[in-house]
Amino acid sequence: MNLESPKIKLEKSQLEVFNFLAKVENFEKIMPESIEKFENLDEDSFLFQLKGMPVLKLILKEKTASSQIILGAKSDKLPFKLIANIEEVDASTSEMQLLFEGEFNAMMSMMIKSPIQKFINSLSENLKKVLA
Repeated sequence: MNLESPKIKLEKSQLEVFNFLAKVENFEKIMPESIEKFENLDEDSFLFQLKGMPVLKLILKEKTASSQIILGAKSDKLPFKLIANIEEVDASTSEMQLLFEGEFNAMMSMMIKSPIQKFINSLSENLKKVLA
C-alpha cells in the first residue's frame, strides 16, 4: 500500500526542514490532535499512539543529506516506511511531501488506508504550521 500527502510549500530552506525532521523528538510537535501517547525511546526512535490505533514504534532508518528522511516500523509485525521528501525551491523556500509505504494484506489495507492517509496529511499540515 502506497499513500502520499499533498506537497506543501514551506517558508524554510531545505536544510532547515531536513534538520527539523531529522530530530525524532520534533515529531511530537506535528502529531495530529488525536494523539494519545508519544514517547522518545532514544535519539533515533519514538513511539506514538493515536485514538483507536495500536502503539507504533518508529525508528530513523535513513537520511539522505538535506533531501530525504526515512522512518520505519521498529517491529516486523507491521512493516512500513514513512518517507519525507524535501526539495529546494529557492534558498529560503522548500517543498515537502510525505510518502507511506506498507506491506499489508488486502483486508488490513482496506481498514487502515483512510486513517493512515489522514495521519500523513495531518503531519504535513502541522509541519507547515510549526515551521511558519
